[in-house]
Amino acid sequence: MTAVPAQVNAGKCNWLCCGGEIFPALLGAIDAARHSVLLEIYIYSPGPLADKFRDALLRARRRGAEVRVMIDALGSMSLPNSYFDSLRAAGAEARQFNPLRLNRLSIRDHRKLLVCDRQVAFIGGFNIATEYEGDGVTCGWCDFGLRLEGQMAEELARSFNDMFARADLQHKGFLPLRQFDARKTITAPREQLLLSGPGRGRNPIKRELRRDLARARDVQIMVAYFLPSWRLRRAMVQVARNGGRVQLLLAGKSDVQLSLLAAQSLYRRFLKTGVEIYEYQPQILHAKLIIIDDVAYVGSANLDHRSLNLNYELMIRFDDREVAAQARELFHRNLGNCRPITWDAWSKSRSLWSRLKQRWAYFFLARIDPFIARRQWRQLPDK
Repeated sequence: MTAVPAQVNAGKCNWLCCGGEIFPALLGAIDAARHSVLLEIYIYSPGPLADKFRDALLRARRRGAEVRVMIDALGSMSLPNSYFDSLRAAGAEARQFNPLRLNRLSIRDHRKLLVCDRQVAFIGGFNIATEYEGDGVTCGWCDFGLRLEGQMAEELARSFNDMFARADLQHKGFLPLRQFDARKTITAPREQLLLSGPGRGRNPIKRELRRDLARARDVQIMVAYFLPSWRLRRAMVQVARNGGRVQLLLAGKSDVQLSLLAAQSLYRRFLKTGVEIYEYQPQILHAKLIIIDDVAYVGSANLDHRSLNLNYELMIRFDDREVAAQARELFHRNLGNCRPITWDAWSKSRSLWSRLKQRWAYFFLARIDPFIARRQWRQLPDK
């Protein structure tokens, strides 16, 4: 097994592989910022890496830059409440998204975003935690990040500020919370920013995925947590039945065992229809990357019920042959670190007990978790 090189450039996009390259790039951008630093992270875990980021943010603030930090209260629950006091004392703003309350615990901000000077932005699946440090093979979780410049950085800054204003999930007096437009698409010359969250209306990530899959011939999906909707599963199967290629690069190890079991409950139908499945072996897989012909998706969303229906998420859809080719190259490099799952081997390996565990995991994540989250969402203030 070998590490996957990164620093793949495509125009104003720069792909980064795993924490060994993502974190230096993020810290370098913060240190280069002169006007503003906006950081939005699901998991911010205390430790030496977290301290490096806090120190860099403090240096930026002392240079006179506006500094705003938002962490998810549940994802970052191990972080002491006083952790950002030095930042606040220097004039920065630090907030928790949806402070912990039992009656709205399921509503989470799963986005990962850094925007500096409204000109340079980073998105991906990374969190600020020591388990992400490394190359994804010899150590550290396997993940991707993407550095962007230009108009999309400006749009991401606006999106951050919208979320920052709603961090406590309370009505602010100018717009009812449940009327906040979390689900929308922002179009730039060669990409689309797809923003999603709980609530009514069509999810833009699912909508674009279904459109692209309807005419697809070559599909590669590399995600940490895999539990797509029935319509998306049917669309993938149809691509394979029509003679196209569908390759799923999924987790062989996971920090959420329930998610791993739920994904495996879907293998049978995919394998029977010719979909290729590979499980990543060296480390925990945490990437979120989808390539459909000449289109590439990258961002914070997994291909599961929580990301596609319940969490606040962001993805960028690149309708760009060069970006898609670079993404596909990264995908294929990682195949060398995977174990292929074949129909014969999979059928023989499944005991009655394993099938029961997988079905129960599917039922919990596809039915119970969404039911609880939607019930809590309906109870949020709207006036």
